[in-house]
Amino acid sequence: MVGLFKQPKRRLKKLLRDGEYTDAIVFGKNLESEYSDDSDFMFIMGSIYFIVDDAKNALPYFEKSFQLNSEDVEMLTLKTNVHLSLQQKDEAIDCCKRIIKLEPKNYEAQSLLDQLENI
Repeated sequence: MVGLFKQPKRRLKKLLRDGEYTDAIVFGKNLESEYSDDSDFMFIMGSIYFIVDDAKNALPYFEKSFQLNSEDVEMLTLKTNVHLSLQQKDEAIDCCKRIIKLEPKNYEAQSLLDQLENI
């Protein structure tokens, strides 16, 4: 059990897996300054906020994760969904285009892009 506390990201993921979202947010907030340049940490924090339907708080974490690693398709997919829930169509279109550039056969992103461009 001691290992979990030596590896805070692992503990954060465990809280997330266990559905302990409030505890995960509090724990993550305490780690934030230490992991501010860790795209994986930022992705996890954004995901927690996304799961609890708090797109407004999720977005800065996905933005930071994107700055640190702009080629993470999973992060870009969640970032797209956050933009959609915030009704930010142009930003969602941009994310879809980035996903397609990384994965030309990503039909989900292509389909969503087609829908968004025809609204």
